[in-house]
Amino acid sequence: MSGFVSFIGSGPGDPELLTLKAVDRMQKADAVLFDDLSSGPILTHAREGADLVGVGKRAGRPSPKQDHVSRLLVDYAETGAHVVRLKSGDGGMFGRLEEELVALKAAGIEYEIIPGIPSAIAAAAAAGIPLTRRLTARRVQFVTGHDVSGKLPEDLNLTALADAGATTVVFMGKRTFPLLVDALHEHGLPLDTPALMAESVSTPDQALHRSTIGDLSTKLQSEIGTAPALILYGPLAEFDNV
Repeated sequence: MSGFVSFIGSGPGDPELLTLKAVDRMQKADAVLFDDLSSGPILTHAREGADLVGVGKRAGRPSPKQDHVSRLLVDYAETGAHVVRLKSGDGGMFGRLEEELVALKAAGIEYEIIPGIPSAIAAAAAAGIPLTRRLTARRVQFVTGHDVSGKLPEDLNLTALADAGATTVVFMGKRTFPLLVDALHEHGLPLDTPALMAESVSTPDQALHRSTIGDLSTKLQSEIGTAPALILYGPLAEFDNV
């Protein structure tokens, strides 16, 4: 007997940003395995009596190992359960989706992927800006700010990331942003390049900090905080330019 797994992108945190398909699957699920940023009001859509299992990972905090999360998915599905794996933002964007898909495929368990609103898109919307503009912001690039050890990845394409004509979004990058800025400046990106740090996007704790990459780097050297954040920089990060 084998169950089924629905991977759901829960969006940035506001339950009103869930898709209709996501809500339907949550209301039918026997178990919901959720990330930290997918908890709270979003879980009110789960079926009464469903198992709710927190499996989220947060930098600097004790977190379940990925092998354990994948094993839980398989174990639940092998009982015949309909399982929802709830991931913040869109699960396919820095969401460790691939590892869990590999585990399900190896166990012969069927699944579906339901996309969610990426937190980068929600951050731009919250700031009242687009991510692209003709002539001056023709390209958008997403990059993670840390590797598996929590450090700034050593194999970043710094030439691309220092492109002043691109809008760049850094995920999970508060701790490493000062080092990234040093590298970007060495590759020609001016320190007065507009930057936006968006914390706790779409939740009651949302905070938007408009700055420059140089000033934001200085701020994050002394004050990081615990709120989840995205950092946007490039020609559209400064609202007054829109």
